Amino acid sequence: ARGDHLAAIRAEGLGLKDADGVRRFRLAASAEPAELGPQDAVVIALKAYSIGPMLPRLAPLLTPDTAVVTAINGIPWWYFCREGGRFDGARIECLDADGGMLRALDPKHLLGCVVHASAEVTAPGLVHHTSGRTFILGELDGAVTARLRALGAALEGAGLEARLVERIRDDVWTKLIGNTSYNPVAALTGALMSEINANPGLLALIRRMMVEAMQVAEALGARINVTIEERFGLAKKLGAAKVSMHQDIEKGRPLEIDAIVA
Repeated sequence: ARGDHLAAIRAEGLGLKDADGVRRFRLAASAEPAELGPQDAVVIALKAYSIGPMLPRLAPLLTPDTAVVTAINGIPWWYFCREGGRFDGARIECLDADGGMLRALDPKHLLGCVVHASAEVTAPGLVHHTSGRTFILGELDGAVTARLRALGAALEGAGLEARLVERIRDDVWTKLIGNTSYNPVAALTGALMSEINANPGLLALIRRMMVEAMQVAEALGARINVTIEERFGLAKKLGAAKVSMHQDIEKGRPLEIDAIVA
């Protein structure tokens, strides 16, 4: 954590607001990974454009067995690592122009993660969880390993829902066909998910964007196991959520254009 957010966590703990009210958790928190020491697992939950500078700083957190879980939006930089297809091992230029991200962290540590939950930091030290609690986890090569099962059990023990899958890239794309359409529309219109889903004109645009994204996914070997109508259904479960790109626009932050759209 950084800045005011870090100061608030140190002073009062990390607050989680949901339908049950606000709970606070006392956590070790630091702006420097080196101060936290070796970990069983590390979760990367950064914006895509912040990951590259962080990867070299993770070394003090890692043992040979540490799992690094990438709970991120969009196409991950590791997408073609241990993928087994015709692009196996390739880097994605718009995310990792010089290959530095691939060099910075041995892919053996990596676990893919697709997050189906919505939350927002509404004040320093306070996270408001608005919907969803599903985390889809998978090894890059599709194996169902002991560490994958252990992480799934830890999430379930915390009251979340963990799904362990053998084709994590399919789930990356299933979420991405929504992100690559809903997110820029939300950023451009300033509309909540519920407002977009009630607007026939916007839904017609999003449908065309989803069709194109599904064609790209299938050309890269992914299997999209939901119809567009079912994908609309997933989006409607978010209710009146303010999606990440909408939040970033409001806060004057950079947007995850490369990972989600480019």
